[in-house]
This record gives sequence, C-alpha cells and structure tokens, in this order.
Amino acid sequence: MPKAIIFYEIDQSFGPNILAEYYLKQDDKIPTTILKEFSEKHVKKGYSDVTIRDENNRYYSNIVNAESIDKDNLYLGFILQEGEDLLSLKSIFENIEEKVIQDFSTDKNKMTEILKDGLDSILSLVQKLQEPKIIKEILNERTKKMLDDGLLQEARELIDIGEEIPEKLAQEVKVAEELLIVKEYRKAKKSFLKASELATLVQEEKIASFLENKGEQVGMFPNLLRERENLQKEIVKITSEFEDNKLHLDDLLVDPVDRLIDISNYFEENEKISELTKLKNNIQRVSRLAKELEGLKNKIKENLTNI
Repeated sequence: MPKAIIFYEIDQSFGPNILAEYYLKQDDKIPTTILKEFSEKHVKKGYSDVTIRDENNRYYSNIVNAESIDKDNLYLGFILQEGEDLLSLKSIFENIEEKVIQDFSTDKNKMTEILKDGLDSILSLVQKLQEPKIIKEILNERTKKMLDDGLLQEARELIDIGEEIPEKLAQEVKVAEELLIVKEYRKAKKSFLKASELATLVQEEKIASFLENKGEQVGMFPNLLRERENLQKEIVKITSEFEDNKLHLDDLLVDPVDRLIDISNYFEENEKISELTKLKNNIQRVSRLAKELEGLKNKIKENLTNI
C-alpha cells in the first residue's frame, strides 16, 4: 500500500501546485525537488507516467484523464512502500483516477477525503486477493440479501459459484505471479486474464479490472525488452564516438538512458536502476564539463586575438 497520495496540477508558467494530499505519516511529505522533476518529465519530455527514486523513497506520478472536466494538466502522485509491486498498483491507480475526476471539486478538504478513500480501497483490494475467505464472506452477504429480496434463482447461482470461485481465483493469481517471476510473460498475461474472468463471475468488478489491466501490462513486457535492446545498441553506437573527442555527443545519451530507467522500473530492477542513474549523473557531468571547456576555448581565442 502506498504511503501517500498527492493530487496536483502543473501550471505552464508556475510549475507544480498541490491541490490535495493525504499521508499515512506526516513525515512522508513529498519533496519540492521531486515535484519539480515530475513536472520536467511530464511537461518537457511528454511522459504520461514517471517513476523517481531518491535515497529514501520511490515516487510515482501519472497524468489523469480529465477530458470530462476540460482539464489536461492534472496528475496523481504516490510515495511507494519499499519493495511494493508498482505493476499491480498502476492498475489500481486507474480506479482512483476515475473517482477523483468523477467527484472533482475545488474544495481541498473534499478532495483530501477522496484521496484517503482511494488509499483505503487499495488496502481492501489487496486483502481480498490474499484472502479468499474475505470474498466468500462478501458473497454470503450478497446471497443473504438476494434471499431477503426474493431473488431465489440468482441466490442459488451465487451460492453455486461462491463455493469454489474464490479459491480458484486466488490460485490463478498465484500461478500468474509465479509465471511473472520466471519471465514467462505471455503465459502470465493469460493467467491474469483468466483470473479476471473468475472475478467477474463473482461480481468483483474492481478486482476483475485490476487483474485485466495487470495482464495487459505484463503483455507489454516482450515489447519493452525489445525496446531496451535497441536502446542499448543506440547507446553503444553513440559512446563509441567519444573516442573521437566529440564530447557534445553526451546530450544524445540522456533521453535513451532515461527511457532505460523507465523500463527498468517496470521490471522492478533496483540494482540496474541504480547503475543507470549513476550513468545518467556522469553523462550530465560530462555535459557540464564540455560546456565549460567550450567556454574556455572561446576565452583563449579572445586572449590570442588581443595579444
């Protein structure tokens, strides 16, 4: 479960502005530097979702589809727990986005309550997936209400599927997660989608949507791996030209390295992200030195002219 959720806008002139925020602990305030970096990547680089790490936390931000209220600069940001499965959470975040736009208000207190409810809904969903017993208890309540309302046939159908579906659902999710670990991405997608169908049978629409979205995300992994391979080839080609002292080529490396960091975030590859971040920092250092060197060359030319 995330430690915090932030609803904010990015103004073209003034930058990020928090509209509402909810923290499990007040010490977990999102740093201004992180918001500025979100703004840089969302607006200047055009990324729809962004993941950033610092020494203490991992932060995630995603643009909100707000066409219905005629806005295109709204975002949701999260502070994630250590080791949290971002792939799973991305699917859940979509449900929170829908709720935020559906009940959008300029009242900060009202929006803060919506964010709080969003975090609570994540906890509830995770509990249901981990404990089939919870789903069974919910089905029993639904069955009782149907019987009270005289819906005998519907109640019988729910009783029939309610005995076995929750266990099958939990097992299918377990299989999908195991396939994901061993990088059988196509098979994992199939299992997630099958689990989604089972959730639909027991009228657990949020779980069904979550599993369907996760399956679709996992299905993208082979394409991401191919993209990574092409980016790595591009970086090797660019860096090979450093031997010719073409120092300004470092500017061409920033975007592909940034994208490699994004792809590694999809796969939760912490060590690779750390190394790529060091690479990016060194590239930016080279860029600064190259500009300084260029400035010194110009000053030398000016000095020689004045001799």
